[in-house]
Amino acid sequence: MESSKETGYQPREGPILCINNCGFFGSATTMNMCSKCHKDMVLKQQQAQFAAASIENMVNSSINQKEPLPVDVSVEVELKLDSPQPNPNPVLSEPKPKEGPSRCNTCRKRVGLTGFSCRCGNLFCSVHRYSDKHECPFDYRSAAQEAIAKANPLVKAEKLDKI
Repeated sequence: MESSKETGYQPREGPILCINNCGFFGSATTMNMCSKCHKDMVLKQQQAQFAAASIENMVNSSINQKEPLPVDVSVEVELKLDSPQPNPNPVLSEPKPKEGPSRCNTCRKRVGLTGFSCRCGNLFCSVHRYSDKHECPFDYRSAAQEAIAKANPLVKAEKLDKI
């Protein structure tokens, strides 16, 4: 058997608490930290390296191109959202009506997805869906006459010559 002097590993007598005092046990392989604290530390190191490399890359590219450094996009977006822009056409923009629950136009009962829309443009429940139940102003007769007239154009035959 190899001795502890040859391997350089000296096991401790008991478990080691995490050096971040989170209450979990650490190990020598994770620098006396628990697995969560070690993972967080490695992630922070990687992010710091990535940020340093990207800043260095931006500085080098701006020096080579002799252009000013780009402005942080998140700052521009926040400024645009915070500052109201004047509307060039105030007449054309109308305030949108508040979208509430869909209700029957006659009895104001909530209909949701089961509502029936009429040709007059209103929404009705199952009781008031028929035109005679909600006093519909739509003229069904003239609409039907127009549809028939479009579907059946007037055909006139030429007059026959008398013999």
